[in-house]
Amino acid sequence: MIKQKMPQHSKTRDRIAPHRIVLGIEYNGSLYNGYQLQSAGTRTVQGELEKALSKVADEPIRLTCAGRTDTGVHATGQVVHFDTVAGRELKAWVLGSNTNLPRDISVNWAHRVNGSFSARFSAVSRSYRYILFNRKVRTAVFQHNVAWSFETLDANAMHQAAQYLLGEHDFSAFRASQCQARHAIRTVQKINVERKGDYVILDIKANAFLHHMVRNIMGTLMVIGRGERAIEWGWEILQGRDRKRAGTTAPAAGLYLVNVEYPTEYGLPHSGWLPVFG
Repeated sequence: MIKQKMPQHSKTRDRIAPHRIVLGIEYNGSLYNGYQLQSAGTRTVQGELEKALSKVADEPIRLTCAGRTDTGVHATGQVVHFDTVAGRELKAWVLGSNTNLPRDISVNWAHRVNGSFSARFSAVSRSYRYILFNRKVRTAVFQHNVAWSFETLDANAMHQAAQYLLGEHDFSAFRASQCQARHAIRTVQKINVERKGDYVILDIKANAFLHHMVRNIMGTLMVIGRGERAIEWGWEILQGRDRKRAGTTAPAAGLYLVNVEYPTEYGLPHSGWLPVFG
């Protein structure tokens, strides 16, 4: 009897010309040392994503993101891109990645773009939401998803003070000392503070952000919300450009990257959604 040989299946999957893939990502940052890849043994969102995507691609994958979030910061609208020669359907990047990712990170969509696209440099705006639980007693259920202040805050005063930040300004008063940006000039396109029950919510949209910029703005607005400073103090802090005079940095747990906007020519889906409390 002649034994037939079973066909040999190559471990290397289909390969095509190099191309660029964009992904829409969401994650709970509570258990991660920020988004950006760090030293071996340090758990980061980028590290988990690259590990999962490399399995799907059967080759090493390196990511570029729209915004590098800090330790404990969350995202519903993070955007990343990578180059690959792996021939996969778009749904395979989504389903395959999610199969290999921890449950606190999800890939929501995938899209092919040309090589001129950059998740970081092609973005025309980024939007953040900061959620503060404002009640005498802290929340046990959402302790890693919202910040907390037991002192009653005047959200209307905070909103009025925030309007001084609209437009193009030097935001040196709101940048962290370790910020590596070449300059502090940024353009805030929208900013709003409102109360929803026990929650005070800050929404802000700008062309780009400095390190800790949103958290430092929120910390400064909280000083005004507590009645310790007048509404006009927000303008004085902005014009003074002195980080030491502004409020303390608000906790990371309340911050969400909720959307990154790109030119319509790339045809990308809306990148995120608004977390709702209250």
